[in-house]
Amino acid sequence: MLTIAVAGESLTLLPEKAVYLAERQLLLIADAHLGKAVSFRRLGVPVPQGSTAGNLATLSALIDRLAVRHTVFLGDLLHSAHAHSAATQAALAQWRERHRDLQLTLVRGNHDDHAGDPPSALGIDVVDEPLRLGPWALCHHPQAQPEGYVLAGHLHPCVRLQGRARERLRLPCFWFGDQVGVLPAFGEFTGMHPIEAQPQDRVYALTGDGMLEVPR
Repeated sequence: MLTIAVAGESLTLLPEKAVYLAERQLLLIADAHLGKAVSFRRLGVPVPQGSTAGNLATLSALIDRLAVRHTVFLGDLLHSAHAHSAATQAALAQWRERHRDLQLTLVRGNHDDHAGDPPSALGIDVVDEPLRLGPWALCHHPQAQPEGYVLAGHLHPCVRLQGRARERLRLPCFWFGDQVGVLPAFGEFTGMHPIEAQPQDRVYALTGDGMLEVPR
C-alpha cells in the first residue's frame, strides 16, 4: 500500500487496483466490468471462466481487511446486458448477502448505460456523475469538474516501462493530475491504454503485489 495526499486528504493506493480513504472507511473501485467474460462467450469468443468470482473474492478480501463501511464503484460495474445472466447475478447476490451491512454506491459509467442498473435487490444506490463527497467529485469519466477534485476511471490507464534487453513492460497505474485522478481498472478481464502524463503529474505503476512511482 502507498498513502499519498491529494486535495488535502489522504488516499491509500492498493495493489489490488483500488483506493481506500481511511478517514471515511470508503473504498473506491473503478471499472469492475463484472460479467465481461460471459458477455464475450455469448458472442462466441472463447475466454476463461471465473473472472467475476475472482473479482468479487478480491473485493471481499479488501472489505474484510480494511473494515470498509462504504464502497463506491466509479462506473462500469456491469459490462453489458449479458451480465444480467443467472450465473453472474447469483454470484452478485451471494456476495451481497455476505456484505449485507455494507453501503454500496454506483456512479453510472458508459457501460452501465448499456447494461442497465443492477437489480434493486442488491441494494446499490445508483447516481449520475459527479457524486460530491468532501473535496472530491467522484465520476466515471476523467473530466475536470467545478464540484471538486475528480477521482474517476474509464481509461484503464497503464504506463510503458523499459526493461532489460530492450524489453518493454505495460503496467496498470494510478494517474494524478492537477484536477483529475484516474484509477486503474479493477476487473481482471479488462484491457489497458497507455497514458500521456504531464511532467507535473504523479504516476504510480502496479507491479503485481506492490507499486512504484514512475519518474517524470
